[in-house]
Amino acid sequence: QVQLVESGGGLVQVGGSLRLSCAASGRTFSRYTMGWFRQAPGKEREFVSAITWNGGKRAYADSVKGRFTISGDNAKNTVYLQMNSLKPEDTAVYYCAADPDSQLSSNLIDYDYWGQGTQVTVSS
Repeated sequence: QVQLVESGGGLVQVGGSLRLSCAASGRTFSRYTMGWFRQAPGKEREFVSAITWNGGKRAYADSVKGRFTISGDNAKNTVYLQMNSLKPEDTAVYYCAADPDSQLSSNLIDYDYWGQGTQVTVSS
């Protein structure tokens, strides 16, 4: 079974940093797109970032460009999201997701596998 497990969330002050991790298991993910999404209370789940190692492709939502960096360790089937200059608007549950192809999609419907989420809270 595919398993995605997020970690690294927590409470930080505005302007601070967090690094989220997503450990994937159950498949060989080298050809997958790995994505990060987030959902704040009362809001729809939204795309944050995605990466595909084989194609060297990365994508970011406009709201996080210049502040967040996605990276991966293919050998460990682990993807990271380095979040800097955090804002209160970044407060959300962050979800790791996996798309079986390498299209670097930003669409929720293209992702077949999801983690349980990790809470990020940015205090002001």
